[in-house]
Amino acid sequence: MTARATLSLVSSPPSLHSKTREKKNPKQGKERRAEEMGAPKTSPKAASKKKKSTTLQDLFDRDISGATLLPPPSSEFENDELISMISCCTHVFTFTDPVESPSQQDLKRCKLCQILSAIRSTKKPLNDGVLAPLISMLSANLFRPLPLSSFPSLPPDFLDNDYPPMVLAPSWPHLHIVYDILGALITNSEPKSLRDHIDHAFLLNLLGLFQSEDPRERDRLKNVYHQLYSKLTIERSFMRRSMSNVFLRFAFETERHCGIGELLEIWGSIINGFAVPLKKEHRVFLARVLVPLHKPKWMPAYHHQLSYCISQFVQKEPELGGVVLRGILRYWPVTNCQKEVLLISELDDLVESLGPSEFEKLAVPLCSRIAKCLSSCNFQVAERTLYIWNNEQFVKMASRCMENILPAIVKGIEKNLRRHWSESVQQLTMSVKIMLEEMEPELYSKCLQELDRRESVADQEEIKRKVRWERLEMAAANNNLLQPSNCICVSQ
Repeated sequence: MTARATLSLVSSPPSLHSKTREKKNPKQGKERRAEEMGAPKTSPKAASKKKKSTTLQDLFDRDISGATLLPPPSSEFENDELISMISCCTHVFTFTDPVESPSQQDLKRCKLCQILSAIRSTKKPLNDGVLAPLISMLSANLFRPLPLSSFPSLPPDFLDNDYPPMVLAPSWPHLHIVYDILGALITNSEPKSLRDHIDHAFLLNLLGLFQSEDPRERDRLKNVYHQLYSKLTIERSFMRRSMSNVFLRFAFETERHCGIGELLEIWGSIINGFAVPLKKEHRVFLARVLVPLHKPKWMPAYHHQLSYCISQFVQKEPELGGVVLRGILRYWPVTNCQKEVLLISELDDLVESLGPSEFEKLAVPLCSRIAKCLSSCNFQVAERTLYIWNNEQFVKMASRCMENILPAIVKGIEKNLRRHWSESVQQLTMSVKIMLEEMEPELYSKCLQELDRRESVADQEEIKRKVRWERLEMAAANNNLLQPSNCICVSQ
């Protein structure tokens, strides 16, 4: 073979088969041509090592200059920012001074909301470096002088035209967030941390805020104070004594306090958790603190809460019903018909918890009071008293001691039938009379005869009294006729 032939063989074009493979896999074809041109062969492992990842996460993790990214903000940085916001909220706005800037008020409200959000979202308890300024800020916003109300807050049914309008707290746009912050703080904090920063002075100042006339504030305050009672187990005795002192001062000294109802609601939950048998201090609290709360004239403002607390005691130990009933009879009102209606309803409920022996001891004073109320000139008092005879338990126990109680009852019934002005009272009285005559016909007729005899004796005494007065008047008139002549003789 000649040299030209050899050259043509060497430089001959690739075959059809090789072109087909290049079309199927152009990448392999390029590598093959590079090998034919003398390029070094690279392995797949080497190619994978040289290949760089360009995912989005890798771009964020890697800096172009090769420097590492900054660490996330530390907890110390967040605490410093929170402390800075707390310090900005220590300034208190009155919302009544025209010099105050509305923009500054809105700014403080935004910061209070941020503090509330931070406390609610935190997963770790706040450290002492944050708790101390936070408690100081809460104290500065909450503890303020409150005007002593002339009247406690009454339900709408007991209001009249002379009652003054309710005074709402002007700083409520800030106050309600502050109460929410305090509630979130109590929820997210450990009891030990709370004990280190909430002392007796803080609890007493918080208790003094129950005198606020704003019902919104008293409702938030009730929830917060109950949360503290649940969390601070070591301070429960002190908190109970403090609330008892408020009740006693109200009942026997001032009779001016707007938050008695809210405090009794807290006590209702506390009494519900007492174990049986009750401790001596709890029985003393019932007899010396709760029962005297029937005395103030503003009792209708909190009677619902008071009756609930007493019912909790009586349910745990029914023999305490006699203690309560004696106390109610001792503090019975003289001229307050609204209180009488409420107390009669309470007596109606207490009678069901009394035992037969206890009822016999109290039957005479209880039925004497019922007889007086039965013939009351106020138709509401008379009707409510007559409805007691629908109580099967009362009728059942009263039937065991009819000889002692029926004379007073008969006197009230006959007085209603003869003189009462209300027709509905007379109809109810007649129904009670028919029921008692069916139960004890002989005893009722005997009591009626005795009543007629006493009335006839009283009429005779009245006639004798009139005759004596007429004689005295005639003697005085004769003495006056003789006195001027005597005076002239003396002067002569």
